[in-house]
Amino acid sequence: MLLILLQLLVRASCAAPRCDPGYRGLCKPTVEEKPKCADLVLSYCDDMAYAQTMYPNILGHKTRSDAEASTEYLLMSVVESLLAGECNPEIRMLGCSVLAPRCEKEKVLKPCRSTCEAVRKKCANAFEGIHMAWPYFLDCDRFFVSDEEGCYNPLEGLGAEEDEQAVDLMEDPSLEPPAALMQFKYHSNGQLISVLKNTENQCSDIARTYSIGRSMEGRELLVIEFSNNPGEHELLEPEIKYIGNMHGNEVLGRQLLIYLAQYLCSEYLLGNERIQSLINTTRIHIMPSMNPDGYEVAVSGVNDNNYEEGHGYDFRNVGRNNAQNIDLNRNFPDLTSIVYSRRRQKGYRTDHIPIPDHYWFGKVAPETYAVMKWIRSIPFVLSASFHGGDLAVYYPYDLSKHPLEHNMFSPTPDDKVFKLLARTYANTHETMSSEDAQCGPRRTNGQNGIVNGAQSSSFAGGMQDFNYLHSNCFEVTVGLGCDKFPPEEELSVGWHENSEALIAFMEAAHRGIKGIVKDESGNGIKSARISVRGLRHDITSAENGDYWRLLTPGIHIISASAPGYTRVTKKVHLPARMRTTGRVDFVLQKAPSDSGTQEEVDSILSLGTYDRFDPYNQYRRYTLTTSLSQNREERAEKPWWWNYFASPGGPAPTWLLKL
Repeated sequence: MLLILLQLLVRASCAAPRCDPGYRGLCKPTVEEKPKCADLVLSYCDDMAYAQTMYPNILGHKTRSDAEASTEYLLMSVVESLLAGECNPEIRMLGCSVLAPRCEKEKVLKPCRSTCEAVRKKCANAFEGIHMAWPYFLDCDRFFVSDEEGCYNPLEGLGAEEDEQAVDLMEDPSLEPPAALMQFKYHSNGQLISVLKNTENQCSDIARTYSIGRSMEGRELLVIEFSNNPGEHELLEPEIKYIGNMHGNEVLGRQLLIYLAQYLCSEYLLGNERIQSLINTTRIHIMPSMNPDGYEVAVSGVNDNNYEEGHGYDFRNVGRNNAQNIDLNRNFPDLTSIVYSRRRQKGYRTDHIPIPDHYWFGKVAPETYAVMKWIRSIPFVLSASFHGGDLAVYYPYDLSKHPLEHNMFSPTPDDKVFKLLARTYANTHETMSSEDAQCGPRRTNGQNGIVNGAQSSSFAGGMQDFNYLHSNCFEVTVGLGCDKFPPEEELSVGWHENSEALIAFMEAAHRGIKGIVKDESGNGIKSARISVRGLRHDITSAENGDYWRLLTPGIHIISASAPGYTRVTKKVHLPARMRTTGRVDFVLQKAPSDSGTQEEVDSILSLGTYDRFDPYNQYRRYTLTTSLSQNREERAEKPWWWNYFASPGGPAPTWLLKL
């Protein structure tokens, strides 16, 4: 019996394979089914211009379930909220053309490369705004094909809707273009960048965005510029700047500057002659947020606190300082104390005071450093910084001349000019100059909405004092209201109250005189000094010899001088109703070698070397030390949206990270 069993086992082991085709009936060969068109049932792709797709899709997802479980599809489902409505539905429909490609006659059709490239040009800024890489599956060269290869437009039907809207716009001239459609809501840092980039795209002939540096946490300090020749300084064209959100929790100014950028763009396109004249004769620089890190903290503070009717958000100073806990409006070099200490010295001046070397051995915020370099690189004439907590325009000095720095009226030599500038804003604002305007239980000890900074609250290291004492720029500080973080429903009111004042203040850059200082050969003289008799504050000419001097109406004695040249003096009369800049040119002749002109100039410049900016490279050393001391995990911290996509146990979607 055992022998029989062994024989049976041997025969079984030597038998032909069960699926050997030579043995009829033992098995059937496997037949692979060809992919067929299937109904398109992905919920986030149900508005495509076709009804059928095919699996595997272009990305290799074998089934509908695979596609729905993918990070790519998850991104499509949340892209509208991630980008705050930007580029929707274009991005979603472009992604659906890859995740659920069009199927016709059992064949997959690929979307057009030209459509992908157009969407990427329009929408790349939106992803940059949230520090997310452009999605790999929207790679135009990898997953899209040309017209010659038989592609289709995945945005089919969407273009028709846009064309219809364009026709409606033409039929109703009262409708404004997209740039004017302001959203009266708070913008995140990413949304702020997207708005500025979109405004640049819509007004590319007159607008340009650029970065002056990064915050402590690496956020862009983005500026949008308006000019009829963006990117270049034009001869005799004054340069002005607006800075918002210096204190992260004072946010109305940030929003107003976003709206201002949109307004300038749309009004220029609509043919507003006033705005066109302003942009064609002025170079305007707008930085909505100097402290984006503090803003992020302030927003978190708002979300963690309840809004109280009539009291605003009660979170006090959360987010006021930068990420290093530095108050940026106390972080500039204290040049005002230097001026006070030299008041009785011969050759005493209040302009182009060098930055003391010891300043660089303190704690210099990257935001402060970036703004100082910005001020030194462009010949700004006029500036305003926007704050909250009070309703008034403050003008220099911010530091009191009182020996104990007690609050005390402390005017600059240009006190009349500053008062004129401050009144320009306050009087044009709807309520600021009213006697009834007040914040909380007190009224600022100013007159009709303007106040000397040191008289209200004395402090050193302020930005407006630095502008005046280190450069040609005259800056004021605008307090926009009692609530530092007003509710969103009040943003439209804030714009309505301030819009005319914002424009009128920029126009004030054309007060006073301007001109060119040349030598006898007609060449512009750089750094020539323009002096006004009775004012111990000079301004200097720019690279090509052009200058601007803000002045009040009246009769002024103006002089121009430069090392190696004789001084030239002129008498100028500025009428009270004059609203444009007076033109006053100077031609300087070479001074005799025995002239005392050079000694006079040397005595003024002997206060220090103006060109010494961070001479010991302390800032670089300081930031490098700070970076090295940070915890590695902190430096590798993922963006705020990372948790949307990183599922436990699943592969990390590192393709979303911007390198």
